Amino acid sequence: MKHFIAFLALLITFNSFGQNNSTYQYKVDLTKVEDDKLTVTLLVPENIREKNEVVKFQIPKIIPGTYAIYDFGQYASEFKAYNIEGAEIKTKKTDPNTWEIENSSDLQKVVYKVEDTWDTELVAKFTDDYVFEPAGTNFEENVNFTFNLNGLCGYFAGFERLPFYLEFDRPADFFGATSLDRSGGDEDTDIFFAPNYMDLVDGPIMFSKPDTAMIRVGNADVLIANYSPKGKVSAKFIAQEVEPILQAQKEYLGGTLPIAKYVFIIYLSENSNSGGFGALEHSYSSLYFLPESEPENITQIVRDVAAHEFFHIVTPLNIHSEEIHNFDYINPKMSEHLWMYEGVTEYSAGHVQVKHGLMSMEDYLEVLQGKMQNAETFKDNLPFTTMSRLCLKEHKDQYSNVYEKGALIGMCLDIEIRKRSRRKKGIQQLMQDLSKEYGKEQAFKDEELFDKIGRLTHRKVKKFLLKYVDGPTALPLQATFKQVGINYFAEKMTQVLSPLGGLGQKSIGFDGTGFFIASLEGMDDFGTVNIGFKAGDKLLKWNGTELNVKNINQLIGTYMQSVEENDVLTITVNRAGKEMDLSAKVVKINKMSPHVLELNSNASKKQIKLRKAWLGDYKMAAEMK
Repeated sequence: MKHFIAFLALLITFNSFGQNNSTYQYKVDLTKVEDDKLTVTLLVPENIREKNEVVKFQIPKIIPGTYAIYDFGQYASEFKAYNIEGAEIKTKKTDPNTWEIENSSDLQKVVYKVEDTWDTELVAKFTDDYVFEPAGTNFEENVNFTFNLNGLCGYFAGFERLPFYLEFDRPADFFGATSLDRSGGDEDTDIFFAPNYMDLVDGPIMFSKPDTAMIRVGNADVLIANYSPKGKVSAKFIAQEVEPILQAQKEYLGGTLPIAKYVFIIYLSENSNSGGFGALEHSYSSLYFLPESEPENITQIVRDVAAHEFFHIVTPLNIHSEEIHNFDYINPKMSEHLWMYEGVTEYSAGHVQVKHGLMSMEDYLEVLQGKMQNAETFKDNLPFTTMSRLCLKEHKDQYSNVYEKGALIGMCLDIEIRKRSRRKKGIQQLMQDLSKEYGKEQAFKDEELFDKIGRLTHRKVKKFLLKYVDGPTALPLQATFKQVGINYFAEKMTQVLSPLGGLGQKSIGFDGTGFFIASLEGMDDFGTVNIGFKAGDKLLKWNGTELNVKNINQLIGTYMQSVEENDVLTITVNRAGKEMDLSAKVVKINKMSPHVLELNSNASKKQIKLRKAWLGDYKMAAEMK
């Protein structure tokens, strides 16, 4: 019954196109995992063999939203092509992501095997050769399958815009969470449709036993699909935590959303092969790889990450350059405007929370302080447009600054627009106006964007962008904060909670088997005196849990989310062959802190008006309690 219904559904949908020779027809059986690999079968579109003698089958080298070369073709093996009679056709692999197929005039079928990317043994962030989980694939037989389809399906060069059908045989109790349209199937089969390859890789899928919740946000249905291996966190809990943010974002975007549906696909894990956690945005969904912990420990992580990814429904969905619109999966060209795609998105994710009363003013200023402090580790005199254009090569090590200085660019630009418009407009209105100017199907030219923004706002806003984004000049942070009645100090003695004692990248080393204290540089008294680290200490346990390359970020990250003053931190180390526990209460210390922000109690009426235009009727921490 299953195969008959699947075939019938395919026949009906194919006939709706008027012919059945112009579609990719993929089939994958999730109940048959062999050696941690899945077999992928593709029935080839007939019009490919009508026009070509030799064709190239390609799997992406890189995908939109990521800024690293992953070579997804390296995970495919045993590639074979067959003609109409079932005989094998000669193929040749010409690079990690491309197979040439000869005598394609009677090519009918391609079959290959794919290995997932998540359980690679490559070592975390201590090597560049790994796939960040939200961009990859996961095969856990009878448990969970998570697909970014760039890691499963390819295309024939020049035929990326043909329609795709994907048929999955799956366990009957599994649910496939995705924003792709389900065009057919039965009790243990799903058939999904995408109008072209760009939309196909824009729709990740997670198969598992269902744990879902639905939220109505304005005109859009938002699905939360969750996988928590130990059941610590439910989709219902996540929905409760993100709904206030989503409702605020709807208002932030003018009361309506540019989408009718959206899917949050969330995989929670205790370990990370890549060494990190995070998410990858798509037009109508986002895929999350986050630490599984007690719900209260990941609440703010979920809120912040969800807020960032959800804002990508604005850009690059409705505002993007030609480089993104006509994305080349094998020889990509990067846009100059990462300051907008990622920076403004990151800025908006925090700004919406303070403006709509979900975060206190003090907490928001701490967020901005953190952005300024983190941005100091990158090249401040490197034009952001140059970094963006060359982020895959020369400036690969500068990419992460999009979340730090990129967000600060968004903040400065927001305040600049509000000042020039006499508080009538800000970056929210700018992004709405740009969406109307362009939209999903119309791209802008990189070199024309600043002119367009200048015409939509003010000529001095364009000058700001040319000087501080396209040029090497440092952002005018002190002058910007002064305009909104906030005092900025390049350095100031403050009392701060020191939950790590300065333990960080400068002080931790990795010797291939474990972590150790490589240097005491950057540590404060809590680390060197209270805890008592010594150079050479091998780190064994964190509050009783053994440390390894897969869990160190999760353990420290969740600890940082929940730690409070007077909590006891215990780190087990091996010092000169002897195992010992180093313990101390977490305390506040006097510290010379960079980039300190404080409200100016003597701010002028003009400054206060601009501040309120920027942040709305913001709340103080005391009010929120």
